[in-house]
Amino acid sequence: MNIGIIGAGGMGISLASKCVTLGHTVSIANSRGPASLSQLANNIGAVAVAVDDVLKNKHVIIVSIPVKNVPDLPAALFKQLPTDVVVIDTGNYYPTLRDGTIATLDQHGIDSMWVQEQLGVPVVKVFNAILATSIQDLGKPKGNSDRIAIPISGNDPKAKQIACELVDQLGFDPFDIGALSQSWKQQPGSPLYCRDITLVETKKRANALGTDWTIMRDVILTKRKSDEALMKADYPTYLKGLRN
Repeated sequence: MNIGIIGAGGMGISLASKCVTLGHTVSIANSRGPASLSQLANNIGAVAVAVDDVLKNKHVIIVSIPVKNVPDLPAALFKQLPTDVVVIDTGNYYPTLRDGTIATLDQHGIDSMWVQEQLGVPVVKVFNAILATSIQDLGKPKGNSDRIAIPISGNDPKAKQIACELVDQLGFDPFDIGALSQSWKQQPGSPLYCRDITLVETKKRANALGTDWTIMRDVILTKRKSDEALMKADYPTYLKGLRN
C-alpha cells in the first residue's frame, strides 16, 4: 500500500520503518517540514514530505501526533480525501502529562471520537495501545502462541479490515473491539492499554469491562490520572506496572 504518516515521534517512526520493511511505500511528515526529516526518512527507506502532500494518492493515512496538536493541522487537509482512504488515529490524551486540558474532549472522555470530530473524517483507532518499542521488536509470525494482540475500533468495517491486515502483517493479532464509541477500552487507564498481552487475554479483559462507558468512565479516567502521575515521577516503575 501507499501509506502516509503524520508525525515523526517514536510511534510514527516505528510504523514507518516496519511498513517499509513489509514492502509498503511510506511518506512521512511533521510540523517542522521535510528538511527536518530527510535524513531520518532516507535511513528507513521512507520519503519526507510536507504535511499538505502527505495525503496525496494514499491508501492509508496514519495520524500519530500528540492529541493537543490535532487542531493545529491545516483546516482543509482532510476535506478532499477520497472516502476509501483509511485514516488511523494512534493518539492518546494525557491532560496532566502532555496535552493540557481540552474541555470539549473532557465532556465525553473518548479520545478518538474527539479526534474524528476534529479531522472531519471517519477514523480507526489502532496502535495507541502498544508501545513503539513493542511495534519495533515484538512482532511474531501468525499462529505463535504468545503473539501480542492489538485492539482496534472504528465504525467502517472495510477500514477496520485493512487496519487488521496491517496489524497482522506487522506481527500482531488484531482484536476488533467494536465501534469507535467503544475505543475507551483501549485508552490509557484501561487494562488493555500497552500490556503486551495475547489475544486470549485481551478478549478476557475486554469482556470484563462490559460495554457501558457511563459505568466505566470514572474508573478509566481515574486510573489514567494516577498513571500520568507515575509516568512523570518514575517512568521505569510505570513500565513495569504495564506488564500486570
